[in-house]
Amino acid sequence: MFDLDELRTAANKVHRIMQATPQYPWPLLGKRLHCEVWVKHENHTPTGAFKIRGGITFIDRLLKQQPNLNGIITATRGNHGQSQALAATKAGLPCYIVVPKGNSPEKNAAMQALGGQIIEHGADFDEARVKAAEIAKQKGLYFVPAFHKDIILGVATYALELFDAVAELDTVYVPIGMGSGICGLIKTRDLLGIKTKIVGVVSSHADAFAQSFEQGKIITTESANTIADGLACRMPLAESFAMIKAGAERIVRVTDDEICHAIRIYHEDTHSMAEGAGAAGLAALIKERALQKDKKVAVILSGANIDRQLYASILQ
Repeated sequence: MFDLDELRTAANKVHRIMQATPQYPWPLLGKRLHCEVWVKHENHTPTGAFKIRGGITFIDRLLKQQPNLNGIITATRGNHGQSQALAATKAGLPCYIVVPKGNSPEKNAAMQALGGQIIEHGADFDEARVKAAEIAKQKGLYFVPAFHKDIILGVATYALELFDAVAELDTVYVPIGMGSGICGLIKTRDLLGIKTKIVGVVSSHADAFAQSFEQGKIITTESANTIADGLACRMPLAESFAMIKAGAERIVRVTDDEICHAIRIYHEDTHSMAEGAGAAGLAALIKERALQKDKKVAVILSGANIDRQLYASILQ
């Protein structure tokens, strides 16, 4: 897919647009969970989520291969769309984004502010993804998938920052949506030759990846209704599943209540805002705190793009 030199080159490219995000060991989290807890703050990117990294590398490589594109189209619940809108707009490319009906108004507004043109279709991400592919053929647009080697290359730069900054991590907990974040971690760990365990986290209400991991084959679910829209996947992709199956230690399910609890803990112990998917890693660590006692652990706070009213209701 890519080697370490390519990854470090990609990191330099990403850092021309955004600074490396911090990782901090938060004492209150450590005291609460009886282990050393590092938080990788991907909520500190210009779009409030880790996926901006993949947008930067994907659009850069795409334009080198196809300089005369009419535009791009993709499907998203929000963070992927923001990343593509930002990168495409900077490159002068029209960007169309298909979102499911009832998608977060604040995420829709953010994508539009970054130059994305919103199209609403379907009940969930997977239906929006099918529609985006159809429109791509009709209008001659380039369909940007949620999972692609050039997206993984960019996303993996956060893993490189984390592993370069913090040595001898026992475990990293990372949310799984379509899989770019966990696959970037797995690939980077393997390139660096370290032994850190990678634990994926899904919603118990959207556990297609967990079922697939446990059964050794792709399992789809009929629904993916969770407060954490970034985890709302019911149809795992073969490419991401293959990497997760080969490189993840396990996949942990967390409930919406556990995610909400983790959002409150982030606010209380670190004064950080986390969206549902962004809090999933901490929710899983809280669930497995006995297993991680006295160990050195990291959690990926993958994003902070949560609607104000929802956030207020969770904190209350």
